[in-house]
Amino acid sequence: MSKADKLGVSASFARAQPVGVSSRRAAIAEATGAPTSGVVPPSEVPIEALAHNPFNLREDLTELEELAQSLVSRGQLQPLAVATRMAFMEAHPGQTDGLGRAPYVVIDGNRRLAAAQLAGLKTMHIHVNDALSASAADILESALIANVHRVDVAPMDQARALQELVDVHGSQAQVAKRLGKTAAWVSQRLTLLNLTPSLQEKVDTGELKVEPARRIGRLPQEHQEAAADETLNTVTPPRQRAHPAPTVNGVNAPPAPPAPPTPRITIATDTPETIADALTAHLTPDDLKAVTELLLLRL
Repeated sequence: MSKADKLGVSASFARAQPVGVSSRRAAIAEATGAPTSGVVPPSEVPIEALAHNPFNLREDLTELEELAQSLVSRGQLQPLAVATRMAFMEAHPGQTDGLGRAPYVVIDGNRRLAAAQLAGLKTMHIHVNDALSASAADILESALIANVHRVDVAPMDQARALQELVDVHGSQAQVAKRLGKTAAWVSQRLTLLNLTPSLQEKVDTGELKVEPARRIGRLPQEHQEAAADETLNTVTPPRQRAHPAPTVNGVNAPPAPPAPPTPRITIATDTPETIADALTAHLTPDDLKAVTELLLLRL
């Protein structure tokens, strides 16, 4: 039985729907006093009611200041996708560190939550979907799919999340199918995990760019440092700049006049007399003498 089967992963996490009330949820409800059904989820909650997703693939929430300013000036344009604390606890027993007493766990929108906390916002709009917390695989997929096209997801964070999905589903091909990507796309990103720890750190800091890092990741680790040093020490030749136009007192000089066309001699007939007349009419005495000498050399 695969790990995905053991976790109870559905064919598509987006279609996962809770059916009835499980014994685990009933036990949680009995212990906490929280109702299991019949409660309309709110669309806006105090920010203290929201906890970050412990499985969030973004280990480094970047550029929060800019997003915080946007939330203050423009407001929240998109609700956070959240699951109830009860649904999360049912799907992930023992994985409640960091949740505090928050009744909701953010599945998609952790960066916005962090920026809102930085901006001092009091409330946030949410969309409650307990299906997103159905399993560890589903919650990873939800976070990854939501972020896979965003440029601010660190490459190493994306690679680590993909590897967790491979561990759950058993193969890169299965992960590619569930994400709507090719197996080559998944494999290419996973090569970053083959890098030595020091090179992974350089990818994290941006010192080593992603494309050469993926190529280096295909090499045996004992050869990677040398390949990385060669890449980092390669100096890109500066682009050749066009020569500036000549200036006069700092002002572009007018363009030089075009060179006069080379004069041509048109000879209407090919008799020796007319040729001689035409040459005599168009050439200076010195040029005529030079042509005569050249002709004599060819006899």
